[in-house]
Amino acid sequence: MALLRNPKTGYYIKRILPFGIIWLVLSWFILLIESMATEYQNQRPETDITITWNIFLFASLAVFLVGIAMGAVEVLWLGKRFKRKAFWQKILYKMGFYLLFMLVINLVTFPIAASIELKTSLLDTEVWHKFSNYITSTTFLSTMVSLAFSIFLSLLYSGISEHLGHNVLLNFFSGKYHSPKEESRIFMFVDMKSSTSLAEKLGHQNYFKFLRDYYNQLSDAIIQYKGEVYQYIGDEIVITWEQQKGLKNQNCLRCFYAMKKSLHKKSTYFEKTYGMAPSFRAGLHMGKVTTGEIGALKKEIFFTGDVLNVTARIQKLCKSFDRDLIVSTQLAEELISDELSFEPLGSIELEGRKESSELFAPKPTPDGLMD
Repeated sequence: MALLRNPKTGYYIKRILPFGIIWLVLSWFILLIESMATEYQNQRPETDITITWNIFLFASLAVFLVGIAMGAVEVLWLGKRFKRKAFWQKILYKMGFYLLFMLVINLVTFPIAASIELKTSLLDTEVWHKFSNYITSTTFLSTMVSLAFSIFLSLLYSGISEHLGHNVLLNFFSGKYHSPKEESRIFMFVDMKSSTSLAEKLGHQNYFKFLRDYYNQLSDAIIQYKGEVYQYIGDEIVITWEQQKGLKNQNCLRCFYAMKKSLHKKSTYFEKTYGMAPSFRAGLHMGKVTTGEIGALKKEIFFTGDVLNVTARIQKLCKSFDRDLIVSTQLAEELISDELSFEPLGSIELEGRKESSELFAPKPTPDGLMD
């Protein structure tokens, strides 16, 4: 149970589960089309399985588990191996791998389904006679074509999800933000230190690789503390939380320290590869935004509100105050606890705003907040 409550485990489950659903729905759709075409009769009993409720339930479970298996392989392993390939190369190479994988699954599950249909032992010669007829029939070919189509749609979903972000894709499908909504959210603007001089030193291509490694290293911490990446803007990343998720267990603050810790662990790699280990400063603020879908040529989930401008300006003050993290008074009041206190930095007039704002910096952090 503790494993299921782990945010990272939950994140992977949410990414893998749609594969099973895609496979299940497609299998039902294909079965319906084939049944309608044959007038719900098994016209090739020597090769085809006659659909009964037992067969239907077994096939549905098998297809769902196969989709889950593919999703697990894709999300946890194969997707990462082809991460830097072009989109068409990912589709082509993965199609070959998964077709071989599904061929094995098909050859294993057909005899089981045949034994259920014939109500006999899996070792019965009648089962294997039907199996031999099946693998030399057009039914086998049409099954592999159906599997290839399911694989292609699954990979298409995987690619779109990777590029848009899983939560953004689900929000588009559900229509959550089709009409603008007001929400209370927490934003963290994270900006890399000394990025200009580093870009000049490394050159464009190596600096791009550096940024890619830098962002990859931050991703686990963001997942662990339930953040959502809103935007990558050059060397800056904007992370957001729904207010309750960000405040719960001080997730937004823990995320900051977890990202710092993750980069520190990888500092040797960055120094050997690029000659410098990255570090960053961040501003944290909380407030109301209007959230909705926007764009004519390209749709995206868009946040608008004064809270974003204020957070960006708070982040810029980190260098002036020589602080790695500055928090607004609205958020500091919600985060303060027995294990965490804040040092006041004074009332500051933020650029472009008439009203001054109270700003705070976390005092030396207990080890518990770094866990």
